[in-house]
Amino acid sequence: MGMTNAVDNDKWTEILITVPSKDIENAGNIANMVVPYGIYIEDYSALEDEVLEIAHIDLIEESLLERSREEGIIHVYINPDENPAEAVSFISERLNACGINSYRIDIKDCLTEDWQNNWKQYFHAMPIGKKLLVRPLWENDFDSNGRKVLNIEPGLAFGTGSHPTTKLCLETLEDYINSDSTVLDIGCGSGILSIASLLLGAKSALGVDIDSLAVKTAVKNAEENNFDESKIRFIQGNLSDKVSGKFSVVVANIVADVIMQFNTEVGKFLDGGGIYITGGIIENREDDVLLSFAQNGFEVIERRENNGWLVFALKKAK
Repeated sequence: MGMTNAVDNDKWTEILITVPSKDIENAGNIANMVVPYGIYIEDYSALEDEVLEIAHIDLIEESLLERSREEGIIHVYINPDENPAEAVSFISERLNACGINSYRIDIKDCLTEDWQNNWKQYFHAMPIGKKLLVRPLWENDFDSNGRKVLNIEPGLAFGTGSHPTTKLCLETLEDYINSDSTVLDIGCGSGILSIASLLLGAKSALGVDIDSLAVKTAVKNAEENNFDESKIRFIQGNLSDKVSGKFSVVVANIVADVIMQFNTEVGKFLDGGGIYITGGIIENREDDVLLSFAQNGFEVIERRENNGWLVFALKKAK
């Protein structure tokens, strides 16, 4: 795909979008459409302790801290192969279209390591659902309390488990995975959902991502959890174009527009009683997505919600 390992140490571009707190969620959703592999949000409306933990105080000018309850900053990272100007114009257009008029966009160069370290300051081991503990590799002081530990280095691939939609997908998988499950994970990012499926007892998992960096990260993460290619594989591809066979669980944690595109193809990859789990959908796209499910012969068996993000479990309508 033209990407080489050499880009790993090149200059990335950091785009900072400052918006009023009330708009932070919508603006964050827009930013997530631009890059699938990692944004992080400083939201000061809850201030005090949270700021010390999440915000990098030394990077923030005093004047911002003084009025920080009213605004938040979304950090978006653009890799060296992409054009930051395009990302900025996309973000501006979408913000304006959403009626968010009061915002500021700043751009600066950023070394890969810098933004990886930015993650690390606020990503800690966390229990998810009833059975899993998601643990970043750099955290050694944790107690699993009998949970299955999912070891993960998010790297430059989106998917730490802390994002509401990832969390919802993990909790949903927990309810549908059994020892016979074969899993297809579309837009796998860091591989977190595929690896979690195996920890929850699935027989095998196949993850697909369009980003070669994500695939590389996912392969490493599978190794960190002692799963080899006999159980789990990751391939670079666009949605299901490289996929064949049938699966008992298909999970796609992406964005509404891509899910609606995938709805037209997913049916042929689901076996008889197969379950289709979709995430990454923001509330204001719910009606569009539900219509698309119905048009493609799916019925919703479960709807879950967290912070304005939705996850659906579906099966083929009889």
